[in-house]
Amino acid sequence: MKLFETLSDHGHERICFHNDSTTGLRSIIAIHSTVLGNALGGTRRWAYTDEAEAIRDVLRLSEGMTYKSAAADLPMGGAKSVILIKPGQAATRAEGLAMGRFVDTMNGAYIAAEDVGVTPQFCDWMAEETQHVMGGETVSHGGDPSPFTAAGCFNAMKACLKHLGRKVDFSEMTIGVQGVGATGYRVAKLCKEAGAKVIASDVNRGALEKAVKELEISAVNDGENIFTTKVDILAPCALGGILDDRTITNLKCQIVCGTANNQLLHAIDDGARLKKCGILYGPDFVVNAGGLIRLAGLYLGMTESRINQKIEQIEHTTISVLKEAGDAHSAHEAAVAYAKRRIEHGRERARANPNRVATTTP
Repeated sequence: MKLFETLSDHGHERICFHNDSTTGLRSIIAIHSTVLGNALGGTRRWAYTDEAEAIRDVLRLSEGMTYKSAAADLPMGGAKSVILIKPGQAATRAEGLAMGRFVDTMNGAYIAAEDVGVTPQFCDWMAEETQHVMGGETVSHGGDPSPFTAAGCFNAMKACLKHLGRKVDFSEMTIGVQGVGATGYRVAKLCKEAGAKVIASDVNRGALEKAVKELEISAVNDGENIFTTKVDILAPCALGGILDDRTITNLKCQIVCGTANNQLLHAIDDGARLKKCGILYGPDFVVNAGGLIRLAGLYLGMTESRINQKIEQIEHTTISVLKEAGDAHSAHEAAVAYAKRRIEHGRERARANPNRVATTTP
């Protein structure tokens, strides 16, 4: 990988590597943009196959956070961090403290939060060493953002139905949920409560059985695939990169709208492929912004009412982006253009006010 060339091509400002000799922590922070303000983004703990995979992941995720913040009309930039672990490696307080110290070296340009493999407890451990973290419950605040991510996604589903001229009545629909972890479980719950028939899948058999029992939903039959199951809406709610030429060709749905980040393996080609197949795509960083809005709103001092209003606004933003997608190669392309317009507006404001400095404390 030509790292500086990659950073330049995607507009990243900074990538930092950290090795803590005492705890063995190996972590990367990637700051994509601080044009609109400090960059809030989750910390992901994952057993990557190698360092190159971790670098690709943190760069892609951080870029997505920039667009997510911008599309959600938040005065924040985009960043992400990853912690490289061994398979099955449990999180420890020492690791959390070491990660907090690493985050603190960014002086507030990066604000950490929860992501895959990280819990509110881990966020609180980080918060013992830095004030620049959200998502904890005792030392920091914000808690688990997944209910708000799910709520925003559900709002976006309504937007997709309206865009297609369909009646917003979930009692007449079948929803496929891929991944019933933190957000997927809640998406399934919201759809079920709205009257939908929900079919779910998950590589974690325990999580799937829990969702089936507690929510009274169905599991994909053994030997079958959620991506080839006939549903009205498919909600990818696990890891990214699951929509490619193979899966898209076999989809049997009218809408894809889920909480996973970076759902398109090759964003440009796969976004266009979805459109060519006549499948409406709710761009991931638009529809899954509810959790970010929640934590960013608390960080910025917004009232609960204002935060809820902005999560509800996801429905209207999705409608606007989908309308613009009619003249674009894909809904993903339209969403990126939508976000970039706001970023450029922020850049122009910064040029007009050269003395502007980023806020480093809440």
